Amino acid sequence: MTSATATNQFPAPAIPEVAFLGRSNVGKSSVINSLLGTKIAKTSSTPGRTRSINFFEVRWPGRPQPEVVFSDLPGYGYARVPREIASQWSGFIEPYLKERRCLALCLALVDLNVPPQDSDKELLDFLNSIGRPFLMVGTKADKLSGNTLRKSIEAFTKDMPHLRIVPFSARTGLGRDELWQEIRQFIHNFSAHSPELAL
Repeated sequence: MTSATATNQFPAPAIPEVAFLGRSNVGKSSVINSLLGTKIAKTSSTPGRTRSINFFEVRWPGRPQPEVVFSDLPGYGYARVPREIASQWSGFIEPYLKERRCLALCLALVDLNVPPQDSDKELLDFLNSIGRPFLMVGTKADKLSGNTLRKSIEAFTKDMPHLRIVPFSARTGLGRDELWQEIRQFIHNFSAHSPELAL
């Protein structure tokens, strides 16, 4: 749809939106591409490449109208992103998360191969403080198995026992159906409480 680096560049709120958030290089674009089955979001091995909020319309097969918008947000927690760019982000990312009335769900992505970071907890605390519903998605889950995967998930839920995590792998498709199920349920519930954005 569009890329925005200021609040006046956001598309007009019309249908429910799902935001993808996480540390730089956690695999946000890869998760979006995996869910949609096409390489619509640009991926890069260089952290901090996404410097705008990128909006993508999503249509179910056989339906002409978009039913949800995916928003891919810039990554956080990467020291080499120029300071002046990082400072600009707060000018449009915080207003998006705090004020966007069509934002139905925030997906907080974490790399299950990396121990929990302070910045991950800060994101969850922030989403809790503004009352945004969120679901954690554990990326690159194919690199772990059995006990190792379970222990990695437990490390993230240690301080937040009620935290729900969907293990996901863009490479193997692990968790794809489960995450779609969650997204559809959140969209349905959101639309039921927001008639002006009803599908």
